[in-house]
Amino acid sequence: MNPPPALDRIGAAFRASFPKAVRIAWWMVRLTVVVSLGVEILRYFGVIAWMSESLSPVFRLIGLSGEASLAFLTGYFVNVYGAIAVVETLSLGVRELTITGVMALCAHNMFVETAVQKKTGSSIVRMVAVRTLGALAGGFLAHWLMPGSIGTTAPATVPPVAQPLQTLAWSWLLSTGYLLLRMFVLIIALSFLQRLLVEFGVIRRLSKALRPILKIFGLPAKASFLWIVANVLGLAYGAAVMLEEIDNGKISAREVDLLNHHIGVAHSNLEDLILFVACGALFWWLLLIRWFLAWLLVWERRVELRIRN
Repeated sequence: MNPPPALDRIGAAFRASFPKAVRIAWWMVRLTVVVSLGVEILRYFGVIAWMSESLSPVFRLIGLSGEASLAFLTGYFVNVYGAIAVVETLSLGVRELTITGVMALCAHNMFVETAVQKKTGSSIVRMVAVRTLGALAGGFLAHWLMPGSIGTTAPATVPPVAQPLQTLAWSWLLSTGYLLLRMFVLIIALSFLQRLLVEFGVIRRLSKALRPILKIFGLPAKASFLWIVANVLGLAYGAAVMLEEIDNGKISAREVDLLNHHIGVAHSNLEDLILFVACGALFWWLLLIRWFLAWLLVWERRVELRIRN
């Protein structure tokens, strides 16, 4: 007996998503190994301790230690996976981890994602400024609004040079192996979920239901589908869909620019956000602070364009 059509579609979605998920996971594995090994070497020779002490006066303004800056900068120039790899090597409390997550989610994979936004019509200089300043503002808001009693900021645990190298190597292998297994499973599961949402038309139906919410954000109703794509797939993964919508004339350049101001600091709220939550960050703080920044940026842009016109 042939399986029901729904099962056929689920199977097709899995077959379509699995190869891509494995490629992404394998790339993540290589990146994580290199980054985490590099961090361990820096820690072993005391470089992390030196960086923490040097940068602590600046990062203390947003509730972060100098160590946490390394996670943010790695995410800024590489991607969220790189930031997660560094985070897993540091001893961050829940509060500090959440602040770091807010900043990294606002400004990560800067080279690739701003290139996508430029291709859709926004100024690359403006997008870099929006995302960078948005990350700093988000970190400050998280530090200012989050109760100090939520978790604790654990002290940096930099192993002394005299500690046996074999002990450090074995500890790194265990922690990195656990991280890689968890990330591998999560990426495959999320990729499969994304494909299912598209296969069964859930994203299209949700786009209609979300139009009133987009009005609050200052976004046009025609941007609802792209907003969902950016939130589910992210800027890099959703680039093809976004460009197709623009090429087909379904959304104007001005509307895309407004959307880019929103999703620049608030996108990929399925995979990337969950990755930080899996490390111990607080979900609602990661989401709501960036949504507030996105709301502020879009309405500021609308006022600016109206004044210019």
